[in-house]
Amino acid sequence: MAGKRSFVPGEWVATFRNEPGRVLSPADYRAAVRLLREGKRPGRYFAPGCCADPDYNSRIPVVFPDGTYDILRSLNLRRNTHPDPAQEQAVLDILGRIGAVQVDEHPVEKEED
Repeated sequence: MAGKRSFVPGEWVATFRNEPGRVLSPADYRAAVRLLREGKRPGRYFAPGCCADPDYNSRIPVVFPDGTYDILRSLNLRRNTHPDPAQEQAVLDILGRIGAVQVDEHPVEKEED
């Protein structure tokens, strides 16, 4: 059963420390767990086994330009932020490297067409 989500995969967010990131879809999150390291940022969930299934309401999987991912609490994220072009391209390159999206693909912007 798919419930209502507060955060949408592909959405750009920023941490409370103003670090930009992109919300991962469930499939992209599984790929990130296998291929990327955890960033261990402040505001993350850290209990063992707590985040096997992110719910996108309180547990949000996010990938960052430095090549790490984290499951963050929704209270520690801000919406409607957009990174500078270099950071955006770094995240898209990481997603392309793990097989999540094509390098030139923008899922959120594609829906507006």
